[in-house]
Amino acid sequence: MTRRTKNLLGAITAIIITAFVLIQRMGSDPYAIKDFERDPEDLVFTKHARCRMDCRFIDEEEVKQILVEGKINYRKSQPKAKPDPKYALEGITRDGQNVRVVFAPDKGKIVVITVIDLGKDWPCACD
Repeated sequence: MTRRTKNLLGAITAIIITAFVLIQRMGSDPYAIKDFERDPEDLVFTKHARCRMDCRFIDEEEVKQILVEGKINYRKSQPKAKPDPKYALEGITRDGQNVRVVFAPDKGKIVVITVIDLGKDWPCACD
């Protein structure tokens, strides 16, 4: 085997390995959620979240729906926040509202931090 053939085989092998690694990473989540199971029975609502839900006509069942079915918006999430990471999940509720709900796993529970209607700015006096 010539030197040129060995170099060519080495380059092809490197390309195949690189392609394999990239394909594997495409399916993985760089911010894998640890200790955050989407169990709607574990929800705890903050006073702020309840007030926002009331202002925006979003009920507990809709929050549970977003927890189970929503997609994580990583730009609005803080998965490495200490002491509690925060995850912004977004989706459409059963009555058609486009919402974002911010959740924080805490000691086996999931705390609902806030609830936002992305389609409408509702008047609210929660603060």
